[in-house]
Amino acid sequence: MTRIEQMEQTKQTLGLQDDALAQSFPEFAAVKDRFMYGEAWHEGVLDETTRFLVSIACLATVDRDSLPHMVHAALVRNVSPVAIQEVFHQIAPYIGLPKAERGLAILNSVYKDEGIKLPLKAQATVNEDNRLARGIEVQKSIFGPAIDTMRASAPSDRMFVQDTLSAYCFGDTYTRNGLDLKTRELLTFVSIISLGGCDKQATAHAAGNISVGNTIDVLVSAVKQCISYIGFPRSLNALAAIDAAAPNDK
Repeated sequence: MTRIEQMEQTKQTLGLQDDALAQSFPEFAAVKDRFMYGEAWHEGVLDETTRFLVSIACLATVDRDSLPHMVHAALVRNVSPVAIQEVFHQIAPYIGLPKAERGLAILNSVYKDEGIKLPLKAQATVNEDNRLARGIEVQKSIFGPAIDTMRASAPSDRMFVQDTLSAYCFGDTYTRNGLDLKTRELLTFVSIISLGGCDKQATAHAAGNISVGNTIDVLVSAVKQCISYIGFPRSLNALAAIDAAAPNDK
């Protein structure tokens, strides 16, 4: 099958149709679609659901205009509404609450169009009394005893950052139902590489992904899936972060 045939089949499967871009700038639209859906969409080892979740996380970070089409396509392919919702919970601490809220506004609109009743079933598993302890527990399960060292060495005027990092990023977020730990850590990596300029954090979370069982192939596949959304410079930096986290696996 040629990449053009692959592109046409993929767009049909995902329920994607030509838009105004194809009418006004048909050559650009053809190059875009052949790259995105004839090549990149089929690269790597991600299963279809993970491919959608990775794409939604990436687009929520860099391109909200394309987000409704991707959410709709995910629903067409039977990705759980809860799983899609959880993408925004997971990436909010990394992309910032305003971006996550704008993404949820889009999600709200698509879900209403699809007849999906909101709010969905609650997914939280922590409370005000245990969110910090549970967060530290999850952090250590990913990054090991270095978390204790980091917290112990933090100056007093920065403990708020350490406590909220543990309680909010991990306690309020990683402990939720709806997605497993491997998927959550992969989406964190995706949001960070999509932001760009976060090389240290990208390397740390590449290592975190490996720690929870995501293979190098999975990480590289996520980068391949994002490449058409974030461009080559950020994608190459993401691959460098993976190499830095696992230099012996290149």
